[in-house]
Amino acid sequence: MVKRTSIFRLIAVLLFLYAAAGTPATAQSHTDLPRVLVIATGGTIAGEQGEPGTLGGYEIRKPVNEIVAQVPELRRYAQVETEQFSNIPSALMTPDQWLLLARRINTVFEKRSDLAGVVVTHGTDRLEETAYFLHLTVRSDRPVVLVGAQRPPTGISPDGPINLLAGVRVAAAHDSRGKGAVVVMDDRIISARDAQKFFARSGGFSAQEMGIIGVVARHGVEYFYAPTRRHSTMSEFDVRELTSLPRVDIQYSYAGADGAGKTDAKAIIVATTGLSGTERAYYESLQRRGVVIATTFPSGDHVASPNTARDSFPIIAVKRMLPTHARILMMLALTKTQDVREIQRIFDQY
Repeated sequence: MVKRTSIFRLIAVLLFLYAAAGTPATAQSHTDLPRVLVIATGGTIAGEQGEPGTLGGYEIRKPVNEIVAQVPELRRYAQVETEQFSNIPSALMTPDQWLLLARRINTVFEKRSDLAGVVVTHGTDRLEETAYFLHLTVRSDRPVVLVGAQRPPTGISPDGPINLLAGVRVAAAHDSRGKGAVVVMDDRIISARDAQKFFARSGGFSAQEMGIIGVVARHGVEYFYAPTRRHSTMSEFDVRELTSLPRVDIQYSYAGADGAGKTDAKAIIVATTGLSGTERAYYESLQRRGVVIATTFPSGDHVASPNTARDSFPIIAVKRMLPTHARILMMLALTKTQDVREIQRIFDQY
């Protein structure tokens, strides 16, 4: 009886050791794991309710160290470092802050060859815009991963912790190199060029057709596609010396519209399925004043062809891009050139 008990105990120990050896936690020591820097900007992922565990409102005040500490599972996949960039609702994020954030990430990558990647925690209202700006301006092949939350960490069924865990796993994965900036929400890896917030609930981030390039599975990070448009190391945009960006507006075209009012923008992105004669006359009057005009579908789901028939007032054709993303690309394009044909070349390549 004693021998049988000892055998059972030995088998149990061997099974435990076998199972443990197959997990990322024991496959390598913690000091051998990739290093990932988490840069926090605020958003719902940093929210804290006055009445925890309810559907009530919240204030954005949790520091990044506390956010990371609430996900101990991170230690299985990476050595995580933290940095507090800001702690604001993303609706308050501005182009000036994009410049500062891009400059900071570029500096970190230049000085820290030991970092596998960077994760940016961000509010979801402007997450897709910040992600695309970083996609075009961070000049490294190492991953920049943006994550957020639709529910605060003190609320019912918070999604921030699992999104942060998935984001760190993506940033730590060698296969994430060369993909540019990505948005990781709900175990989906979405190229920053196509990421879109469709609705304000879990599963609300996705992309039209080709934007989801991979998933975060239980066994690891899996990629199925890679972006082919220019980004990161292939980008021509260098923001290290920029202190501001040109103003670009977005205007909406609709039945009966005759164009918007006065504008001091350097360019306008028109979200439209087709301009009326009155609208075209209005935008041509702006072109005479040197304003660059571009058109894109409101949904972003359309590949437009450059208009060569109206060479006197060429309108930039945007190929399958959200108006908000087209605005970002136009802002950067205007830091390089005012020539509309050169701007069209940029929109054709990015």
